Amino acid sequence: MSVLNGKKILLGISGGIAAYKTASLVRLFIKAGAHVQVIMTPASKDFVTPLTLSTLSKNPVHSSFYNQDDENEKWNNHVELALWADFMVIAPATANTLSKMTHGTCDNLLIAAYLSAKCPVYFAPAMDLDMYKHPSTVASFQALSSFGNMMIPAETGELASGLSGEGRMAEPENIIAFIEADLEGKLPLKGKKILITAGPTYEAIDPVRFIGNYSSGKMGFDIAQVAADLGASVTLVTGPTHLKINHSLIQVVPVVAAEQMYHACHEFYNDVDVAIAAAAVADYKPKYKADQKIKKASDDFTIELEKTKDILASFGAHKKQQFLIGFALETENEIENAKLKIQKKNLDLIVLNSLQDDGAGFGTPTNKITFIDKNFVIEPMPLKSKEAVATDIVAKVLEHFDS
Repeated sequence: MSVLNGKKILLGISGGIAAYKTASLVRLFIKAGAHVQVIMTPASKDFVTPLTLSTLSKNPVHSSFYNQDDENEKWNNHVELALWADFMVIAPATANTLSKMTHGTCDNLLIAAYLSAKCPVYFAPAMDLDMYKHPSTVASFQALSSFGNMMIPAETGELASGLSGEGRMAEPENIIAFIEADLEGKLPLKGKKILITAGPTYEAIDPVRFIGNYSSGKMGFDIAQVAADLGASVTLVTGPTHLKINHSLIQVVPVVAAEQMYHACHEFYNDVDVAIAAAAVADYKPKYKADQKIKKASDDFTIELEKTKDILASFGAHKKQQFLIGFALETENEIENAKLKIQKKNLDLIVLNSLQDDGAGFGTPTNKITFIDKNFVIEPMPLKSKEAVATDIVAKVLEHFDS
């Protein structure tokens, strides 16, 4: 999944021959999962049509402050457009537009939106080689960079004049790659490794039966998604679940039984910065697994159980640099039992669920948690979607690294 997924992009197009490439650029933004609105200067419409861009972006294209042919038409609010965007891209950025951006010459909707933008701004210059190297253009590059704008360097090749040299607008694929790399490099969990466990474990009785629980794995999967979206490299060790996740920063390690989850986790644990044990691991397993299906031969049937290896306790016992988060699902004496778990398993933070709370626990789209840290600071949270709870949990990871 691209870091552009879900991002709101305001694309400003100025009047140069390279404007024809913006149709491909919009298509690539949309393909990456972004939402796009387009502002065109009047001159840019000589090179690419608003109809093409509105069709590709699935949004109206803006090019003037109001429709002069309709006296009842409301004005295009440049401030509203600028505040909507997560970031703005100006491509192509001609010498004329760069000069206006530098000096605040606000004579069209694009420049008005740019001057109102509080979000990051990228610009991709496009012009002939002599214009690109002219001292006034170089001064514009320097000034705009000093304002905090990010320049996507022009490429070298054949130009509209027939000359060959530097000044070609970066190809759409390269603009996408530049922005993705820049955004990824600024993500707060970039470079951090996080191990997350999720889902139930199934402990075999015979080839067709098992001891398990109702965990869907959704909480762990949601935490993995949020952490990866913030730049973390995530290893997700998951028991049996119908859930799927697709993210370039998430490695999924499927397991079935507690013993498998234990060994899989310890392949990665020593190298991670954070471990979040969200899986509902079986506490006990059958001492003996039958090789064949057990037949119904009597009214009574006894299964001898033995303890599984305690994955979370083993994390705590071997903890070095790891920030360790555990979960506790309780039905009585919730706070006291959670505090004991913090001490016994050497946790930094516990996420407490109570089955006494409506909307919490297994098989629901919501959760109601209480954070308790190793100093026993208690922070109850309201009922939220599991996606929102995952964001809250990852926020605790961010607090740890910021402290």
